[in-house]
Amino acid sequence: MRRGENFFDMIPVKSQKIEWEIKDDNTVQLIINRDSIFDKIVRKFFNTPEKMYIDLDDIGSYVWKSIDGERNVYEISKLLKDRFGEKAEPLNDRLITYISILRNNKFIKLVKAGEL
Repeated sequence: MRRGENFFDMIPVKSQKIEWEIKDDNTVQLIINRDSIFDKIVRKFFNTPEKMYIDLDDIGSYVWKSIDGERNVYEISKLLKDRFGEKAEPLNDRLITYISILRNNKFIKLVKAGEL
């Protein structure tokens, strides 16, 4: 993201490298394949699993399911407000932090409208 761009105008797009499934409790579990050369070396020496599983809570699951490559962060914030109300507060701070974590871990990327 460049300086001067409004975070809420950005559109989150899920990485195609991330698999995910909806669990029985309707929350999302992200499945990250650890198949890079570095991961293979680490797995060999430290006996780590081939896949990493990350369980999202209700709000994180809702955000993940709302990321469709078309909605911008602002639209997702409105969906969150409608669905969770006060439970999601402070909504904007939480959403910005959560989206930033997803982006920093390369689970999503943020694009401007028209860049898709």
